[in-house]
Amino acid sequence: MAFPHRTTLLAALALLAGCGERAPQTGLRTEVDTVGDTVVVRTLSGSVWDSARTLVEDLSIGVDEGAPEEMFGQVRAIAVAPDGAIYVMDPEPALRKFDRTGGFLGTFGRLGSGPGEYRQPDGGLTVLSDGRVVVRDPSNGRFQVFTAAGEHAATWPVATGFNTSRRLARDTAGNILTLVLLEGNTDVRDWRMGLRRYDPAGTPRDTLPVPQFEFERMQITGQREGNSSINDVPFSPRAHWDWSPLGYFVGGVSDRYRLDLFRPTGVLRLEREVPAVPVDPAEAADHKAEASKNMVESFPGWTWNGPEVPSTKPAFRGLFTGAEGRLWVLRSQPGRKNADGDWTESILFDVFEPDGRYLGEARGPEGFRIWPEPVFRGDTAWAAVESEDGVMRVKRLVAR
Repeated sequence: MAFPHRTTLLAALALLAGCGERAPQTGLRTEVDTVGDTVVVRTLSGSVWDSARTLVEDLSIGVDEGAPEEMFGQVRAIAVAPDGAIYVMDPEPALRKFDRTGGFLGTFGRLGSGPGEYRQPDGGLTVLSDGRVVVRDPSNGRFQVFTAAGEHAATWPVATGFNTSRRLARDTAGNILTLVLLEGNTDVRDWRMGLRRYDPAGTPRDTLPVPQFEFERMQITGQREGNSSINDVPFSPRAHWDWSPLGYFVGGVSDRYRLDLFRPTGVLRLEREVPAVPVDPAEAADHKAEASKNMVESFPGWTWNGPEVPSTKPAFRGLFTGAEGRLWVLRSQPGRKNADGDWTESILFDVFEPDGRYLGEARGPEGFRIWPEPVFRGDTAWAAVESEDGVMRVKRLVAR
């Protein structure tokens, strides 16, 4: 049996450890436990940042009227090149490139099945360190690769089998990783997912199974004539995971604030106490009615057969990693009803360094979309943001 080793410390003192410089006094207090190969970093109070931050607009691309290349319909993916150029996949008409100031540079490829073309592109988009742009083209079973100038450079076969909003992940060696189904001839309830890794030349290397988290899911089910459907109960705990460019999975179950970084040297677990967020009774009723409506459309006569909607929300509802491995945890917030009658939540991230230090909170603007997945690099985020009148824009935002 392994016994934990516990240390309570001012984490700020470790910020510049070994550098011979005076560390800033932020008041961050953490407790560290070590059990076997798992190190638990528990944030007790304070943060590295001296105050909460807001993601402030630094650049906006997109208009409601004007040049067609600056009008967005359904943004499916965003990627940012090393030089700051911004790529936006809006399948109608195509992939577009903008410079770091928002100036339109051109369109890459088009819809179709030929070289340099794609059909129903999904969230798979990334830029390699040499500037090449990789587009996941699942309907054609391949990646399409373009030069930074927009010329078709290569076609890499890939067996994805399905569309997914998940981005193409990267690692520090320049490899890309795409979501794949590990076992295709099984019931949907038994599906296991993985990330297949491709080197910068498009050669498949290995497949990494997505971590499995043991917890009791709260679900509703429907079945008729061999067709079945399983959906999670609104606001019930779910497993969230992402891939760190530092070369490991990050994930956890949202019933508690606990996230595991599955590093090669051992697990780093991040814990933090946050206030429970209640589910408004009207919010619960509306979400239950919507879930029931979706089931009845597929299974006439269906009635609710799962647990009731929880009275409190999960500790977090999303998880993203930045280019340098920084962790952005999307926390649940109180719901509010907008003018269209839809329930929304404000955007609030907890931000951690990959060594477990809690930097602090960063609040996003109204209309900030978590799908397509935002891109994070340092204190900067690139995301789709929808205005009150429904106009979609792609914005560069800086945490200040």
